[in-house]
Amino acid sequence: MTDGTRARGQLLYPLVYVASLTLVALSSISLAALGHGHVINAAMDVALGDDQAIVRGFVESNLTSADLEGGLVLADRRLMLEPLLADLVRRHGYRDVAIVLPRPSGALAASSDGRSAVAVTDGTIDALSGGHPNSQVVPGDAIGASQPSLTEAIPVVQGANVRLVFQIRRDATPILVRADEALRDVVIVTLSAAVVLAALLYTIFRAANSRLRKQEAQLADSRQRDPLTGLLNHGAAVAALTELVEVARGDDTSIGIALVDIDNFRLLNDVHGSSVGDQALLTVADALQPDAEGWIVLARFGPDEFMAIAPTAVARDLPAAAQRVRSRLESSHVALLGSDPLPVTVSVGIAYFPFHAGSVTELISAATTALAEAKASGGNEVSIADAWTSEPRAPHSTFDVLQGLVLAIDRKDRYTKLHSEDVAAYALFLAARLGLPDEMQESLRIAALLHDVGKIGIPDDILRKPGRLTPYEYEIVKQHVALGDLLVRGVPNVEQIREGVRYHHERWDGQGYMVGLAGDNIPLIARILSVADSFSAMTTNRPYRKALPAERALEELRSVAGTQLDPHLVDVFALGIETDPSAPLPGATRSASLLWKPTARAA
Repeated sequence: MTDGTRARGQLLYPLVYVASLTLVALSSISLAALGHGHVINAAMDVALGDDQAIVRGFVESNLTSADLEGGLVLADRRLMLEPLLADLVRRHGYRDVAIVLPRPSGALAASSDGRSAVAVTDGTIDALSGGHPNSQVVPGDAIGASQPSLTEAIPVVQGANVRLVFQIRRDATPILVRADEALRDVVIVTLSAAVVLAALLYTIFRAANSRLRKQEAQLADSRQRDPLTGLLNHGAAVAALTELVEVARGDDTSIGIALVDIDNFRLLNDVHGSSVGDQALLTVADALQPDAEGWIVLARFGPDEFMAIAPTAVARDLPAAAQRVRSRLESSHVALLGSDPLPVTVSVGIAYFPFHAGSVTELISAATTALAEAKASGGNEVSIADAWTSEPRAPHSTFDVLQGLVLAIDRKDRYTKLHSEDVAAYALFLAARLGLPDEMQESLRIAALLHDVGKIGIPDDILRKPGRLTPYEYEIVKQHVALGDLLVRGVPNVEQIREGVRYHHERWDGQGYMVGLAGDNIPLIARILSVADSFSAMTTNRPYRKALPAERALEELRSVAGTQLDPHLVDVFALGIETDPSAPLPGATRSASLLWKPTARAA
């Protein structure tokens, strides 16, 4: 909302309030005036009705047909009627009564005070011509009296003709007093109602104005919030970061930012739909919240990215916080209807101002570069911008063949490298329990580390697909053993290692791939790798399901002993995992220096 729109909105309520009060005031004045007039008219109608009955009785008692037909022209009749009219005045409190003849218009026939002439009102003239009674209040100065009068004209009609008109004047003061009292009461009531209404309108408008301001604040806040997670959105995060960088530059302090990206998010959306993608976003947002108290800003920075901004006091804790987020995600998942739950992993890139950048753009760029490095390792990794790298990297030219293949695996898929390390640990553990010679164990170590190296040739959208593979996709994946066989030709003891790489997906019952070997015809190195590979696959988070507990995985191994796996090797391995205190359990930290130790080149 612009400042002009907000100002107009703030001005609108006072204007409406004043307009409402003005309307109430005008309505009160009109109501009072109408009430005053209605009271006078009602009193006049009552008086006129009463006087009509009095005149009717007077005519019936004191006038004859000759009086009516002749128009009371005889003087003796006038002298007889005047005392009767005077008595009428005394008994009913009139000021005076006069009988007016229709011809000539306004001629006096008789009066209560014996006057020879009388002031004929307009109402009397109307009654003479129309034959309808009427009444009106006449001001005192208009009739030569000090007090206003109520003048009534009551015609006496015989047949279709007006014979006489009784003009009666009475004191109008009582009527006007009652009208004024009614006016006063109406004014008091309406003013009281107006005060109450004004207070009510004030309360309503004040509440409405307060609610409008609150809604404006909520609207402004909602424009800065991501509707799904409720976190700040990209624009709000950049604005906050810009301000914080300027403050840090002025105070000579530092801030840190972490970009958190959901691994394989595009594939997750493509395979399972946007609703599952939303679940993944909410899962990561929940995993970030426990550490948010120490951060200045936590925002959804992109479709699958979050940004955390930390002040100087906790900036150094960002890598540890990122690791804690990854640990929380290990116990979380995205639930799917009728399918295994999907694990959620993140890659994190961290950069610091002013150590890695001198501006907001450079700082975001440094964090983005670190994030790309974490994702290049296959994801589920935390990477800090180059200036914070603790160990220098050796140039690729110094790697031997094994290390070059390791680098290729790590760059292609982080899961494949970690899985290979687990397989090597389990395979060496089984080999030791079988009492195999050192040379065999060395070949087994290399074969285990490289058994999935052929996966560097599998397309990413298949290798990292967060769901079950189609038959066509599975056929592509199966080719990794043949490609791996070609890639390991440069390592020592190549023949034995190639057997492990090429045949580790053969089955004890002959239903495996690529050749279809069965039983003891499968080389021992490949049979050992099959047991270790199966156990690692079940106890490691996969893109399409959560890891199984070790106990459940051993049950699964025993269930396929004799069909998929060598039953003797399964028994030895399972017993060792369950009883040997030094057994390499799932989730344990592997000694990378032992697994990836240098290997002499073949002669």
